[in-house]
Amino acid sequence: MTKPLFITLEGTEGVGKTSNMEFIKSMLNDKGIDFVETREPGGTPLGETLRAMLLGEDFKGMSDDSELMLMFAARAEHIEQVIKPALEKGQWVLCDRFTDATYAYQGGGRQLNIKRIEGLENWVLGDLRPDLTLLLDAPISVGRERAGKRSTPDRFEQERDGFFNRVRDTYLSRAKAEPNRIKVIDASGDLNSVQQHISSIINKIIF
Repeated sequence: MTKPLFITLEGTEGVGKTSNMEFIKSMLNDKGIDFVETREPGGTPLGETLRAMLLGEDFKGMSDDSELMLMFAARAEHIEQVIKPALEKGQWVLCDRFTDATYAYQGGGRQLNIKRIEGLENWVLGDLRPDLTLLLDAPISVGRERAGKRSTPDRFEQERDGFFNRVRDTYLSRAKAEPNRIKVIDASGDLNSVQQHISSIINKIIF
């Protein structure tokens, strides 16, 4: 590759983002690729503070519009302080969630106006978009069962199945609209199969 890539990892709860993020990091390290790992919401001191507000219990009743704008406030800081500087230095960026998550969770889940999200995206991101998005997909029942075995659910994880079905549908609709960027990976099977699929995709863009 002649330019550093911006890769994002997306999916609903319990699809294995954490395990597969570690796998992707290992792949990039093995290939000698210099990269920055980060996440959304978060990635900066301000972003992590906003993450705690968005996922925690202290502001459980915040309005949907407030939630949307806090997501983009964290993202604006993240882009300026982490993502753009890394790419400009020639480092790849590997990010756990990005703007596709906002379309899925706030647009699909919360049913906010997509045009409003598009306006914020264009304002905050400018021309910046991920080069590759890996969408880990599994039925909501599968993901929720897995997620339930982990820690106490956060503010989003406490939502009902209808919310998450809308989130998943939105993710898949975006993948259908942008097949060159968003690659759907069946995450319902065993971890080895999932990682073989991820490896195949990443190797194609490296070589």
